[in-house]
Amino acid sequence: MSDHDKRLRYRLLTGPDDVDFCRRVSEALAEGYRLHGSPSVATDGHRVVVAQAVVWDGAAEPRVAPA
Repeated sequence: MSDHDKRLRYRLLTGPDDVDFCRRVSEALAEGYRLHGSPSVATDGHRVVVAQAVVWDGAAEPRVAPA
């Protein structure tokens, strides 16, 4: 089974609103996932926590647009 076959079709990325979270979302997009819906933002009383859903449509090749 290839890595493409093992991918989850839906992922909810969560974490503090920082550069590491943005990097994780960017990596998912580079792997061929696409954003699904709007991000969510909440506070746990000490920090801002964000969530972003991503979906993978099962494309054979990741779709990466040149920057």
